Amino acid sequence: MNNLSNTVKMLRKQFNLTQEDLSLKSGVGLRFVRDLEQGKESLRLDKVNQLLDFFNYEMTATPKVNNR
Repeated sequence: MNNLSNTVKMLRKQFNLTQEDLSLKSGVGLRFVRDLEQGKESLRLDKVNQLLDFFNYEMTATPKVNNR
């Protein structure tokens, strides 16, 4: 799983929400929540931000870490 997936799953559990609860409260589909938590590589950024907004989070651009 990637950092975004882990963060969303951790936040959801901290708020004692099921995936369905998070879907309803954030206004995105249940399938989207599941895909995000499973680390799907192609997701709509507007929906990611919509879900993150529920937790008062947002996506930000960060430099890549070079493994060379």
